[in-house]
Amino acid sequence: MDRQFRHAQLAKTTHDEQALQDFVQSFKLHLARRVVAGNRTVFEKRAAPVFEEQNGQEPQTREEVAEAMGEQPYYQMWSGLQRVSQDMNWNAAADCVARQLPDLIEISKSWDQPLGSLTLDPDIEVPRYISAVDIHCLPGSYHVETVDDDLAQGAIFDKGGYVYSMGGWGPKIDAMGQGVVDYLKEAFPDFRPVRILDLGCTIGGSTLPYVDAYPEAEIYAIDVAAPCLRYAHSRAEAFGKAVHFVQDNAEYTKFEDESFDLVVSHILMHETSNRAIRNILRECRRLVRPLGITAHVDLAGFRHWDAFDQFMLSWDTINNNEPFWNAYREMHPHELMREAGFEEATIFEALIARKAGKNSAFVKGRNSGGRGFWEVFGARRTP
Repeated sequence: MDRQFRHAQLAKTTHDEQALQDFVQSFKLHLARRVVAGNRTVFEKRAAPVFEEQNGQEPQTREEVAEAMGEQPYYQMWSGLQRVSQDMNWNAAADCVARQLPDLIEISKSWDQPLGSLTLDPDIEVPRYISAVDIHCLPGSYHVETVDDDLAQGAIFDKGGYVYSMGGWGPKIDAMGQGVVDYLKEAFPDFRPVRILDLGCTIGGSTLPYVDAYPEAEIYAIDVAAPCLRYAHSRAEAFGKAVHFVQDNAEYTKFEDESFDLVVSHILMHETSNRAIRNILRECRRLVRPLGITAHVDLAGFRHWDAFDQFMLSWDTINNNEPFWNAYREMHPHELMREAGFEEATIFEALIARKAGKNSAFVKGRNSGGRGFWEVFGARRTP
């Protein structure tokens, strides 16, 4: 069950801790593969006919589907179990990390000749859209610190993220970054960036594929969360990858104009506000050099789904502390890029398959949040 890559910074599990994490992953897989699909049957056979009888029409929007499904016991059962699995996952990872946190901190300080670097800003203000909620129900979100040199939130995200994604982010938590790299290599085969920036990098899982894809490039990665950056830096060193991690806000970075050939992000946008998304994309326009590219991978928009699937995809907004999830899915990447100042002819968007292991529910696209693919969008700046 557990195929996560073992690197030096990864929290080590006891037999019982691993058994619990394996159970949680199996539980989540069971919900995604066997249970969630029953909701559509309930909708078509029970909820929709009752709604039509009461309203004179079938449910037309996700809000109407929600009205029809809200009191259905099967949906309530699945929803409750889905939330329980989330809480179980983070609790299991947190207990494992807490037991060995001092050792993990010492490992992070053990790199005598680091390949990359870590630059923290003690005065940075964490945006309210990050600090106001525990995003996807992770206690402490990304940024909370309780001890000196804390990296617990990063360590928890590494262990728990693998289980949360049911293996769908890959053994090295790098599937999203690799997906964007594959897209760029195919769409822009002659593109050779020499300076790359990853926005909202968390633990750097999606950052590392760029090191291998563009070995001549100098790579930077930023985030507002110090615990994640401490962990990301040490994790990259454990992988033998040179990345410069900087604590910075993607809306208004400290980098100079036109200082990067490639600016990327990976599931950052849907965790920020509508205003922040527009600020971030304008910042990308400022940072990218002429003929440079900015590319972002995130949730596929509601326009790809029928009303029932939109309702199911909305679960995270209501139940998983993802307050901007629905609002992001309602946006259109093309419009966002035009607003940011990119020319229409240079804007691109595409659906890319999630790269998942055989144990992942993403193989058949039955998870409640993704349906088997990501959406990548961006633009190439004109000369």
